[in-house]
Amino acid sequence: MSVADPTTTAAPAGISAVRGQSTPRDTIRDPRLDFFRGLAMFIILIAHVPGNWLTLWIPARFGFSDATEIFVFCSGMASAIAFGKVFRDRGWHMGAARVAFRCWQVYWAHICLFLAVAATMAALNATGAFERDYVGQLNLYPFFNNAQSNLIGLITLTYVPNYFDILPMYLVILVMLPFFVALVRVHRVVAFAAVIAVWALAQADLLALPAEPWSDREWFFNPFGWQLIFFTGFAFMSGWLPAPPVDRRLVMVAAVIVLVIVPLAYFRIYREVEVLADWRSDYQFFIAKTDFGILRYVHFLALAYLAWVAVGPRGQRLAPPEGDAAIGRVWRAGLLVILKVGQQSLAVFITSMYLARLMGMVLDVVGRSYLSMAWVNLAGMAILVAVAYGTGWFKSNPWRARSPNARQG
Repeated sequence: MSVADPTTTAAPAGISAVRGQSTPRDTIRDPRLDFFRGLAMFIILIAHVPGNWLTLWIPARFGFSDATEIFVFCSGMASAIAFGKVFRDRGWHMGAARVAFRCWQVYWAHICLFLAVAATMAALNATGAFERDYVGQLNLYPFFNNAQSNLIGLITLTYVPNYFDILPMYLVILVMLPFFVALVRVHRVVAFAAVIAVWALAQADLLALPAEPWSDREWFFNPFGWQLIFFTGFAFMSGWLPAPPVDRRLVMVAAVIVLVIVPLAYFRIYREVEVLADWRSDYQFFIAKTDFGILRYVHFLALAYLAWVAVGPRGQRLAPPEGDAAIGRVWRAGLLVILKVGQQSLAVFITSMYLARLMGMVLDVVGRSYLSMAWVNLAGMAILVAVAYGTGWFKSNPWRARSPNARQG
């Protein structure tokens, strides 16, 4: 079984693929990709809600890698599905044009997200009804104090506040994609060497992008470092890297890596053990998030391998358990929801980044009890699900469907 299953369009019938039933290979999207990307979308929402107690239990608390790695890796795999066929069938120039169109979408998604969040935070402050300074919470005063100059920085991506840095990172990596494909056509080794070289230059602080014109702060997510994991996902889905074998020894090695890292990553452990705290301080370079330190990569690959083995070939173990019909229906419904969220990741991601600030405001008003945080988180997740289904409905172009009762012209 290869990671590089040729898949194109997503199907609600993803369950049939999960169950391993016979389906046309060119019409079924790999459910594993959408499943893990869907989970990442929920985690990203939880992680961005200020003062959210659920952040104490997201995967990032127990390892070096987090939902960002899942998002970028799966984006690389999804890009192989979305753009790979164009590069193969229509040539490099049309493939590059397809990527450019996606860059255009991501760019304006970033601009609109920033303006929507900035305007909403300013409006909340203007009401005078809240004790919290929501503009200051996101460090947006530099933008409002010099909007004329910083609008130029916003448009040119030379002003990238920390909360708004994932989409610009993804955008730059997408710009790099056609060049990576061109190098693969020379030789795969050349392409992989280029990816590693760019990553190494980022580790040496020789490749970075400025985040604001008035300081030497760089983008929090350095795309020249993070492209390593994106192109790893792209190469796996394209078949340029072989899928690792399902081997008990590899499972044990991956499990040991994940378990050994827990005390180095979990704050309630390393803060109480001086030698662990010293290690993190001395070797921060290897776990740095900005440039994508090597141990983040190692941890993610180990975790991804365990998850890949756990769900089985083409995600067969994601299928509802046999026996209890009621449990099976609930399981199937939940799985389809996660798959749908994963299929509409850009719209869901933008919604989650905006929604997280409003959820934080609601918690400021009602207080942060376990009950209030539970219903606010559930409400936020429900909105993401609604956005995913709504986006899917709009993308289906329902207005083009011809009514069966329509008169023949």
